[in-house]
Amino acid sequence: MTDTKLATIMAGPPSDHASLYKRIRFSVHDPVVLIELEGGSESILILRDIEMERASRQARVSRVHCPADFTPESGLSGDRATATAQAAAECLRREGVAVVHGDRALPLIYVEMIRRAGIEVEYDSDLGVMDRRQKDEEEVEHLREAQRVTEEAVERVCRMIARSSANAEGELVYEGVDLTSEYLRTVVDQFLLEQGYSNPHSIIAGGPLASDCHWIGFGALRTETPVIVDIFPTNRATHYCGDCTRTVAHGDIPDEVARMHAAVAAAKEASIAATRAGVTGQSVHEATLDTLVAHGYSVGLPSESDPDTYCGMTCGTGHGIGLEVHEPPLLDFKGPELLVGDALTIEPGLYCRAIGAIRLEDLVIVRADGCENLNTLPEGLDWR
Repeated sequence: MTDTKLATIMAGPPSDHASLYKRIRFSVHDPVVLIELEGGSESILILRDIEMERASRQARVSRVHCPADFTPESGLSGDRATATAQAAAECLRREGVAVVHGDRALPLIYVEMIRRAGIEVEYDSDLGVMDRRQKDEEEVEHLREAQRVTEEAVERVCRMIARSSANAEGELVYEGVDLTSEYLRTVVDQFLLEQGYSNPHSIIAGGPLASDCHWIGFGALRTETPVIVDIFPTNRATHYCGDCTRTVAHGDIPDEVARMHAAVAAAKEASIAATRAGVTGQSVHEATLDTLVAHGYSVGLPSESDPDTYCGMTCGTGHGIGLEVHEPPLLDFKGPELLVGDALTIEPGLYCRAIGAIRLEDLVIVRADGCENLNTLPEGLDWR
């Protein structure tokens, strides 16, 4: 037994627990436990015995064990999750830990088993959060690659929309195929699968219903109507995400759509210019809002009494991104101070129930004196 009295713990399947994966850079679908002893002297990984050899080669830890290595006097449960939690508690007991700090995702079963062992459990709100925010250069390269492939997918969709034809009803047709949101999502899914990416439902949304900023879009796409193309896949090998949005319009662009787009482009430029280490997420969001208001648009959700022509910014300016598409910090009211290495989306938009929406989104890395933009795509409405 050592003199160590304090430790931290993370537990769960690293395939689903991004903060745990970030710590160990090793992924399995079964529960694992990471125990880091005070001062970083040792990091102990507990996982299934059949994974130990691979973990010993790949995981960034000091020691690799299986639950049987920490069998308590009462024995291990035949239930795998319970046995893993029992082993974690026994490991902490043997290491002489008196207090263990858990992260926001620590399952209650671990808390229970650790407390049964007479060890105090405390919640650490920053554990697994602050270190994930500050991306190292290896992570930045993973994000850069993910964004490159994401942009290829976005460009492919925007070109297809712009180069299609319109039938008598104003619905778009591309090379004899009716151009629907569903069809284009299939095109995106197939492309990304070939590139080694998993992909949730992309947002390919046109028309008035796109005024709901998270409506993914259904049905036929139409000419002279803005279409939001928002794609956010995950690289299956590195686990890092891309996220990019552009808005495209087929045919003649209505004057109000062009005016909305110009305002959103200006807001994105102002927000990126405001982004650097030491400023707050709120101040970046305020740069977005100030620009849109200066262009004559509103801020906030419409009320029931507002007409369908109400047009405003109805959400935050952006969010952190990395091992998950949405992670801290937020670029919104009460958004925290930005740190060197924060990876952020900058995605202002305007939403109008009579028209639809315009949104533009870039991915940036916060630096000491500004930010690095990982995007290279144009941002205009005409993609012919």
